[in-house]
Amino acid sequence: MCTVFDYFTHHGVWLTIVRMITVGIDEVGRGCWAGPLVAGAVALPEKLVEGSVLAGLRDSKKLSKKQREKLAEAVHAEALAVGIGWVTAAELDTLGITTAVKRAMERALEQIDIEFGQVIIDGNINYFPDEPRAQAVIKADDSVPAVSAASIVAKVARDTYMTALDGRYTRYEFGKHVGYGTALHMELLKQHGVSDLHRRSFKPIKRLLEAAA
Repeated sequence: MCTVFDYFTHHGVWLTIVRMITVGIDEVGRGCWAGPLVAGAVALPEKLVEGSVLAGLRDSKKLSKKQREKLAEAVHAEALAVGIGWVTAAELDTLGITTAVKRAMERALEQIDIEFGQVIIDGNINYFPDEPRAQAVIKADDSVPAVSAASIVAKVARDTYMTALDGRYTRYEFGKHVGYGTALHMELLKQHGVSDLHRRSFKPIKRLLEAAA
């Protein structure tokens, strides 16, 4: 079957189309005490269609839960490609945070099954130094639509997963804090101890384990 990209290839403008496609990458859950670290990768055209729902993309932290969920649904429906990479708490403890972030981003990018012109990673670290199309851009999650989209789909995926764990880990109320280091989370940890979802290499968790030894 002839895809839209086949069509452009046959007509000699494939390279132009590819250059116009940006893959944005961002991660969520870096500082959490529990649960996975998740990275999103989203491929979008350089210029969004006027009036598209995706025109409202911005940093996921500046959006309400309802806004994030609505935009995440739109991203999955309208983006050229979407990838979500997961690194478990146990993996993170073994790898360390920097390598864990890179691993999650690699897993997300591997799911982008179309050609693209550039990769933009939120922050000041280029986790793909051997990829000439990749660059890190500070605050890209609020200025580059593809990165905003990656931030949103990763955040919604992770929050949904952590909330679903409430049924299995009822003592920790993950739906309320999704693994972040809140006063409630610490109080529950002091009451019930550390679970297998907690990041044992993180200082607050490590201190609790040492105190209980």
